[in-house]
Amino acid sequence: MRAMRWLAVLVLLPAALAGCTPTPAPTAAPAASATPAAVQSPASPTQAPTTRPTVAPSATPATAEITVYFTDRNAYNSGTLPFEVGVRRSVPAGANLPQAALTEFFKGPTAAEQAQGLERITSGFTGFTALKVQDGIARVYLSGPCQSNGATYTIAQPILKNLLQFKEIKYVKIYDAEGTTEDPAGASNSIPVCLEP
Repeated sequence: MRAMRWLAVLVLLPAALAGCTPTPAPTAAPAASATPAAVQSPASPTQAPTTRPTVAPSATPATAEITVYFTDRNAYNSGTLPFEVGVRRSVPAGANLPQAALTEFFKGPTAAEQAQGLERITSGFTGFTALKVQDGIARVYLSGPCQSNGATYTIAQPILKNLLQFKEIKYVKIYDAEGTTEDPAGASNSIPVCLEP
């Protein structure tokens, strides 16, 4: 009987020691799981099995920083140039940056930026349907009704400021919802007739 106990100890001892040795580091990272996996420690006669949740690494998408310009109501009301103030926005890395700047412009300033006097001047336009950049000329096709009401400061100024910051853009042609602009050809900026004062 005593021999059987020693035999059992000799068989179980290497198995117990194998559970205590460090595990070699994997050569490749394990695939991330949406749910945490449970790691079970080896059971021993005196200790109940325990589980520890593992934390899956979070994938942080790479971003790029852009400047988006809004109108500073206080500067405009006092006639102090520049009327546009740039704020930083994070956009996905690899995004079309001129298009991202316009998209962020139409989203408008944050509540904190509005509290500082920043606003989005749209002249009635609600967004844009396309932005095409070719040969240094950006063509912006706006959507929504044009309602400048004879204003001398319109959506054209912040659009120009937002797009001309990019080195690949030398001129900006702004089209209304009907697809018209005053000077569609040539190396110059252009606005739709409805934005004229």
